[in-house]
Amino acid sequence: MLDAFTKVVAQADAQGRLVDNSQIDALMAVVKEGAKRTDVVNRITSNASTIVTNAARALFEDQPQLIAPGGNAYTNRRVSACMRDMDIILRYVTYAVFLGDASVLDDRCLNGLRETYLALGVPGSSMGTSILKMKDAAIAIANDRNNIQPGDCSSLMAELSGYFDRAAAAVS
Repeated sequence: MLDAFTKVVAQADAQGRLVDNSQIDALMAVVKEGAKRTDVVNRITSNASTIVTNAARALFEDQPQLIAPGGNAYTNRRVSACMRDMDIILRYVTYAVFLGDASVLDDRCLNGLRETYLALGVPGSSMGTSILKMKDAAIAIANDRNNIQPGDCSSLMAELSGYFDRAAAAVS
């Protein structure tokens, strides 16, 4: 995992050239957007428990067979494991937003997760649904215009949405 600055320097160094103006402009945009990213990450982090809990509740309301006897989330231990995984995925989504790069999400969270779920008998489509429910809640919280940096956040919200979509697709 490399931050945007390290990537640019490493690429230029590998090619034996200086960092060019377009790369510097792109890095300046990252700096200018940093406060917005921090606001989004802070909002999601501050509300992580609510996001996960409400997404799990909504999932179990939509798919009550999961928590019925014999269901994949039957017993408190299994529900806790499900919510733990949702929390981990949410945490790595916030890391990706903060860095502006999905590699941390892919490398440290999603790679091999589908195979793990298959081996454990976890229904990937249900987990994918729970991630999409977290996405809706996180975007609603992050997109609240009160007490955040002014300016257009549509591209940042699209990026955030993309990370959740990526996670949902990885487990489904």
